[in-house]
Amino acid sequence: MRIRKKPWAEKELASNKTIIDNPRQFKGKWKEVFGNDNPIHIEIGCGKGNFISEMSKLHPDINYIGIEREEQIIVSALKKSRELEVGNNVKFFCEDVANCLEIFDTGEVTRIYTNFADPWHRRRKWAKRRLTHKNFLNLYETLFGEKGGELFMKTDNKILFEFSLNEIADKGWRLHNISLDLHNSDYEGNVMTEYEKKFSEKGMPIYRLEGYYNKKVED
Repeated sequence: MRIRKKPWAEKELASNKTIIDNPRQFKGKWKEVFGNDNPIHIEIGCGKGNFISEMSKLHPDINYIGIEREEQIIVSALKKSRELEVGNNVKFFCEDVANCLEIFDTGEVTRIYTNFADPWHRRRKWAKRRLTHKNFLNLYETLFGEKGGELFMKTDNKILFEFSLNEIADKGWRLHNISLDLHNSDYEGNVMTEYEKKFSEKGMPIYRLEGYYNKKVED
């Protein structure tokens, strides 16, 4: 399913090199988009862009792509990237993650971030919509290919977190750096999202995990 465009957002995004208008045309060619062979990390549901923009500045040797379904949200992410004066190693586009195999070749993406995704917890049948459901994990496995890849997740929803742990374990992935209260843990290098800052201020625990598919865990 292609994302419907909103006129005001389309105008804001026009002629901006940070925004990829038709990402499908670059399948297998993302190294050409960035102009280098650096690893590509994607954030599914990049929100207002603070996380991915900060990450791109901290790790200039990594290429980052923020994916969102709504153009108006991408506009906010674009504004944040301008505010933080990010380099050329970050791009954004609007798409449904279910279409990722039409956008990336196998092996082009080495890490996926999913931060504070919709938990879809009100109805049992909605579980298939969760980004850590086995159907999505199958998709990620195809995306990563033989070289393997990594899935880093953060959420404030305990139900989603426990579900994700079980789904990832059932698929035989390696789990690492599991935290039930990230901000009170020994984990270093955390970059917060906009939602995460709000949850933290309210004293809510943040859950985090790393899932490794067909790949050794790096401490």
